Amino acid sequence: MQKPALAIAALPGRRDRMIEFAKETEARDFAGVFVTSVSACLPFCQAILQETTRLIVGSSIQPIYFQTARQLADNAAFLHEISRGRFRMGLGISHEVSLDRHGVPRTRKPVTDMRAYVAEMRAAEKEVGELPPLVLATLRDRMLDLAVEVGNGAVWANGPRDTVAAQLSARPASAGDDFFTAAMIPTAIDDDIDAGRAVHRKTLSRYVQLPNYRKYWSAAGFEQEMSDIEAAINAGETDRIPSLMSNEWLDSVTMAGPKSRILEGLERWRDAGIKTPILVPTSTKGSQTTALAEIFDLFE
Repeated sequence: MQKPALAIAALPGRRDRMIEFAKETEARDFAGVFVTSVSACLPFCQAILQETTRLIVGSSIQPIYFQTARQLADNAAFLHEISRGRFRMGLGISHEVSLDRHGVPRTRKPVTDMRAYVAEMRAAEKEVGELPPLVLATLRDRMLDLAVEVGNGAVWANGPRDTVAAQLSARPASAGDDFFTAAMIPTAIDDDIDAGRAVHRKTLSRYVQLPNYRKYWSAAGFEQEMSDIEAAINAGETDRIPSLMSNEWLDSVTMAGPKSRILEGLERWRDAGIKTPILVPTSTKGSQTTALAEIFDLFE
């Protein structure tokens, strides 16, 4: 089986260890490493690129509101050049909690702002050098349409598999070899499916508290779950949120269970049109490093 890519977070105190995991990911011929926006995204991408020779490395994602388009174009072109084309520039909006933390005004218009940002990056290319492929983080159709129009690919985070498949099938251009499609999929390997689901319920609790995600999942067919969760939030009963996440919803956006179930799930994601599944390592037994080791073991 073709191996997926892996998501790695550059958390303080673990950065050296994560670079070593990235080097091992290359040695084991995984499809790539994608760095989340949690901490020092682009510097971590650079560190991995300089410690590897074949590995595809990408940001998933770098929020557009945290630096100017001209500055990011310069940084992206630098990474593209020194890696000899191994870097993928994942761009996204991020979410309200993170944007508020960085003081980004709430007057933003995501699709309009992304269109302008990509245009400004491309306009800077004559000065900064060739840009890497630009991959837009998408959930809804309008952002996916923009990715097809002005980008080189699209990446989902916690998108329901059937919804993603329907979105891609409605856009034939996304099936071309030169258009990158990826999905960030929280993955917990455990013979006890319910134990794996329990971990996902915990880690996704913060996402279901974000209005944009609830609206997206509601439109994707999970209206009852999102309505119940919103009612719990409004009542100040956030401790009830994990119990309101149905298995049907959870299994549409994550993978949990024994090795055979995870491998089957990977094939289903590829059948949905995702060329590069990006496993987000999660473990019932330990930290990110434990989860990465479990994924390595999956492909032994």
